[in-house]
Amino acid sequence: MPIFKPFKASRPTRDKVGLIASRTYETYSKAEREARLDHNPFSFLHIVNPGYKYHKEISGPQRFNLVKNRYEEFKEDGNFIKDKKPLFYLHKIVYRHQTEFIGIVGAASVEDYEQGAIKKHEDTIAEKVDVFKDYLKTVRFNADPVLLTYKQNEVIEQISQKLMQERAEYEFTTTSRETHYLWLISNEEDINSIQKACQQTDCFYIADGHHRSSSSIALKQDLEKANPKHTGNEAYNYFMSYLIPENQLKIFEFNRLVSSLNNLDPESFLIALDEYYKIENRGQDYFKPSSKNEFSMYLEGEFYSLILRKKAYKFTDALSELDAQVLYDTILNPILGIKDLRNDKRIAYVQGQKDMAYVKGAVDQGDYAVGFGMFPTSVNEIKTIADEGLIMPPKTTYIDPKLRSGICIYEF
Repeated sequence: MPIFKPFKASRPTRDKVGLIASRTYETYSKAEREARLDHNPFSFLHIVNPGYKYHKEISGPQRFNLVKNRYEEFKEDGNFIKDKKPLFYLHKIVYRHQTEFIGIVGAASVEDYEQGAIKKHEDTIAEKVDVFKDYLKTVRFNADPVLLTYKQNEVIEQISQKLMQERAEYEFTTTSRETHYLWLISNEEDINSIQKACQQTDCFYIADGHHRSSSSIALKQDLEKANPKHTGNEAYNYFMSYLIPENQLKIFEFNRLVSSLNNLDPESFLIALDEYYKIENRGQDYFKPSSKNEFSMYLEGEFYSLILRKKAYKFTDALSELDAQVLYDTILNPILGIKDLRNDKRIAYVQGQKDMAYVKGAVDQGDYAVGFGMFPTSVNEIKTIADEGLIMPPKTTYIDPKLRSGICIYEF
């Protein structure tokens, strides 16, 4: 029975939202980032990249303080407004190929995450969590919602459809041809109905944003210790989230590239694979896996299909059934000698929207020796992993929608 509550967002004025909203900082190349900073004085990138003003790379606590200053300046200049009462925010995103995502921005409970009512499927890096916690503690706002998912609810669906008949508070299209709409959910009856529907849900699942949510736990623990009058109702007990039905998520695979064959020649490598796989040389015919336990491989200028010999591999739990784990257990670890999937420099990951053509190009250029194409993980696999308290291998899923920074901002 997770809690999901409205909050008073700080958000751009209607005339500025299309200029302010940006992708997350790390998704831009250096050239893209500099172009936006050079030509758009309202971009949220100016807030999170304060060193641009001084033509200097700034990091650590100094950067955190400057981010806070830039945000305050944006507010003082009238670029943001603060809602006077707690609201939910209905956010619809339409991609260039007409894929639609409709979700609600609100505040999820840190305590629910601690107690398992919000479930995770990925591990986090402690150092990264600590850095982001310190960042949040300094700037006192969060502009990037965690992506949470749940089983579709008829009540929430009806409220959403009703509201979308009205004029949106925001409507803007980005240069990547995403159109965004935002409606304010201010009716008390609708707010109460959404909260009740959420409380009748068994749990939420984190689809994207594991480090952000883990940082919120660490932040809450620090601020609670520092606050002798802590009640549990303070804003730091919650974190901004985008709640979307699981049937709307679009899940793509992460394909794998490996830089060497671990001192094996191609023929010896193929013979080693034969223990676990039925192998078919497809030559120049592009092959993409069409079901679980199928893999595409590109080696020495040719495509191969790899079909798992299920009698040769032992399934023991939900993790062992995951294709990313199967590839690790049968090829990456025992044959190629890659034990640490997160830190081994020999392996790289390519999100599946770039498909096997990108993998082929990387291998043909000589940067990598072999590439593997994966079949996308399903929502049910993600939920089962989370329900069993297991952790997926790094870079198992690439999930849409990807949310823009600066449309709704959660202050604490």
